[in-house]
Amino acid sequence: MKTLNVVALTLLIVGGLNWLLVGLFQYDLVASIFGGQDATLSRVIYTIVGICAIYAFKFFNDVTEDEVAR
Repeated sequence: MKTLNVVALTLLIVGGLNWLLVGLFQYDLVASIFGGQDATLSRVIYTIVGICAIYAFKFFNDVTEDEVAR
């Protein structure tokens, strides 16, 4: 399970950095690497990052437990 957490976190960071580039410079790194936003591989990457974001909801329990323990 730890490996899945690391993979999800890594992909969320990559996705967040991509959105940072889009917001600041209007440059979509994923689209430029994989052939545009409509390219199949780009859409797969966007979908995987989105699934990781949904998976990351499970981390809210870890955060709230730390706050309650203090």
